[in-house]
Amino acid sequence: MKNFIENWSGHGYEKGETQKFWIELLQKFFATDASKIIFEKQVKIDGTTKFIDIYFPRTKVLVEQKSFGENLADAFIQAKNYAENLPYSERPKWIVTCNFSEFQIYNLDCMDFPEKYRATYLMNHANDFILPTDEDVENAIRQPTKIFLKNLAADYKYLNFLIDPEVEMISPDVQISTAAAKIVQKLRDALENNFQKNSTKNYSAQIEKICTRFVFCFYATDANIFPQKISDYLKNFPDNERNFALENIFEILNTPEQNRKKNLDKNLKNFPYVNGGLFAEKISLPTYNQFVENPINTALTFNAGKNFSWQTINPTIFGAMFESILNPETQRKGGMHFTSVENIHKVIDPLFLDALHEKFLKIKRKHKDKFLHLKNFHEEIAKLKFFDPACGSGNFLTETYISLRRLENKILEEMKKILGELPENPVKVSIENFFGVEIYSFAVAVAKTALWIAENQMLQETKILTAKNLYELPLKKITNIHCANALTLDWEKILPDDLNYIIGNPPFVGTKYQSAAQKADILQLCKDLKPLDYVTAWYFKAAQFMYSKNSSEHNYCIAKIPDANNFCIAKIQNEIISANQKFNQNNFCEPKIRAAFVSTNSIAQGEQVAPLWKILDKMVHIDFAHKTFKWTSESENMAAVHCVIIAFSAAQNKNQKIIFDGDKKILAKNINGYLQDAPNIYIEKRNFPLQDFVPKIFMGSTMVDDDNLNFSEDEMEIFLEKEPSAKKFFRPVIGSEEFIKGKKRFCLWLKDFSIEEIKKFPKTFERVEAVKNFRKKSKRAGTRKGAENPKNFLEIRQPETDFILIPKVSSENRKYIPIGFLEKNFIALNTSLIIPDANLFHFGILNSSVHNSWMRAVGGRMKSDYQYSATIIYNNFVWCEATAENVEKITATAET
Repeated sequence: MKNFIENWSGHGYEKGETQKFWIELLQKFFATDASKIIFEKQVKIDGTTKFIDIYFPRTKVLVEQKSFGENLADAFIQAKNYAENLPYSERPKWIVTCNFSEFQIYNLDCMDFPEKYRATYLMNHANDFILPTDEDVENAIRQPTKIFLKNLAADYKYLNFLIDPEVEMISPDVQISTAAAKIVQKLRDALENNFQKNSTKNYSAQIEKICTRFVFCFYATDANIFPQKISDYLKNFPDNERNFALENIFEILNTPEQNRKKNLDKNLKNFPYVNGGLFAEKISLPTYNQFVENPINTALTFNAGKNFSWQTINPTIFGAMFESILNPETQRKGGMHFTSVENIHKVIDPLFLDALHEKFLKIKRKHKDKFLHLKNFHEEIAKLKFFDPACGSGNFLTETYISLRRLENKILEEMKKILGELPENPVKVSIENFFGVEIYSFAVAVAKTALWIAENQMLQETKILTAKNLYELPLKKITNIHCANALTLDWEKILPDDLNYIIGNPPFVGTKYQSAAQKADILQLCKDLKPLDYVTAWYFKAAQFMYSKNSSEHNYCIAKIPDANNFCIAKIQNEIISANQKFNQNNFCEPKIRAAFVSTNSIAQGEQVAPLWKILDKMVHIDFAHKTFKWTSESENMAAVHCVIIAFSAAQNKNQKIIFDGDKKILAKNINGYLQDAPNIYIEKRNFPLQDFVPKIFMGSTMVDDDNLNFSEDEMEIFLEKEPSAKKFFRPVIGSEEFIKGKKRFCLWLKDFSIEEIKKFPKTFERVEAVKNFRKKSKRAGTRKGAENPKNFLEIRQPETDFILIPKVSSENRKYIPIGFLEKNFIALNTSLIIPDANLFHFGILNSSVHNSWMRAVGGRMKSDYQYSATIIYNNFVWCEATAENVEKITATAET
């Protein structure tokens, strides 16, 4: 670090030394190379090609470099111009200007929406002798952070955003939303404690409604929607009357001014009419006594001590935080995983938002009929309708609404420049165009609250841009978020005919974790989905819905797909062929509906691909896809999963098909179920290898022993100290972990010994009896059957010869999966696969780059690690012919 600072002090030429400077910076301070950044990235401005000095695609950082000593003020203007002309999906989150001696860092979110960061700035200056004015705040958060080369050894950590996209997550949005969620958690805990101690039954729904009302009231107070704080009003009442007083406030918030009693208390009368259904139901708040904490006081106390403004919460993030108050076990059973803002944009940006922003930029550059184009574009985005069939806390719907409203605000700002004044009610994008289904009532309440808050926040931003006095109350009644099971609900009954997009993050629940009800949901949709992840049912239902809509729109096929249990791939194939004979594909217009889901990567890998996509390919095709990426979530209970994003529709796509693979964008002719640019050909399970000369592969043996037959080396030595003559029973045991990490483990291998002989060894027999008792208690019939012969492994597949061992799971970071020869003395476990009677020819083939490439293309993954499969990878692999020449060459290569 010191050498870098010394070498670059006092000089630096933009044209000749920029790349060298930044490459060295990344190497010296961040131990990374420049392979993931772009030098001289092209950008079109008014038809002329310009060049961005440096662009970091992964972290969305744009760098404008100047020579040593140059003023950086103009550099930012230049960089901002470049940023505004990039596609929306490439729009930088950060701009850095640099002149070799100074870095100036601009957070574009702070600059574009300073009101969001106002509370955080004030919080950080709360101890100042003189509080900053509004102008001070806005000027401060628009100013860049400055870092100097001479101080870089201490300050380089402030440049972490260059390489780490998670730096953005340590933002005011997340900090504030987390703090807000913790206040709600305190309220919920206090409510639950109160209801339990008062022996109230079925109180969950009551708690949900009270929590959502408090959240809105806290927000409305800080956003100045309410003329006074609820806490100030309640201070006028003793503890035992505050609940009654709060019930009165709730009633007033639900009563229009003209319907209120004339003799109302003045302070109570000041509260506005809210409507929206939030306060419609009369709720009896929990009673208070000296033995039970008053939850109302708890909520008000914690809220009074907060160091943020509810007005500044991000409703997308807070919705996920709010919902995470649910029991984590409930989340797992429901397959609920909350999506980060970044991952939401991986769905909505390429689905529609990028195109809308590009269209807006084109209109913005027009000179002729600009206002007419803006007006038509405004009406176009106002008509768009969205549906999330597993909406949870509504974060997909909320973030989509916010994104559209911000685009609308830009349109209004341009229209105001032309007109000078806007109409009274210029906002057209409405929360009424956002539809959702969610099975948990609490999540439905959270989704509605998040949308209400998002609507109000966007009105505040519109006020700032347009100087219009917009009406915030009464709230719009949200009737389009339904509490129901989306897989059994008839979507036709709740959705408009002009729906545009289906988006979301349906629940991930693997086959073995599915409840009986979830298995039934899948079966009633399509029996061919039975062995698959729960999320596949959402893909099927969305595809079925789009297919039927597209068919009826063009009158070229059946109006509906055959019912689920009679679903027949061949039948649909025949219908499509017949339809294509009647309809000219060249006249095919754009489909009415497109869909994009986040889901586990399991549906695009291994055994699930063929059964799912052989069905879906008959109804839809893939428009774009994100290959496996690590999950990030705004929830406190973040899921440790790896995901894909798949966008699909029911008709021809005029847009370029794209596969996103990390920082790479692959333009594809066709995207198949493996998310590869390849034809729709799928690898199905096979029980035997394709070629006769290929040796069969087996899974290792299964213990099911409650660790009574399984020993570490230390445990075995301790055991043998007590029963030394039992040494003949022990054999080394090996599975994936033992093989890969070189761990030594041993087992009691009693297969060749009678129970009478084993009884002569009390400690050994004690272990056998423990296995017997453990297996007897199992819910599985096969395991209970194994209790009849407890001295043996539950399933024995140990070969009598030496064998090749392949771990079932190994790291994705390996170029070759680890494979090795083992002597027959080693007992192979079921975490590995074994090939008896194998030789160096077989070993060489399995270690070839061809076989490893095949494995990566069609195999499954455990998170992102390779998951080797006998039925998909090994038995479907095409081996070269075992001619004498081939065997000799490959054996010789394997030996080296």
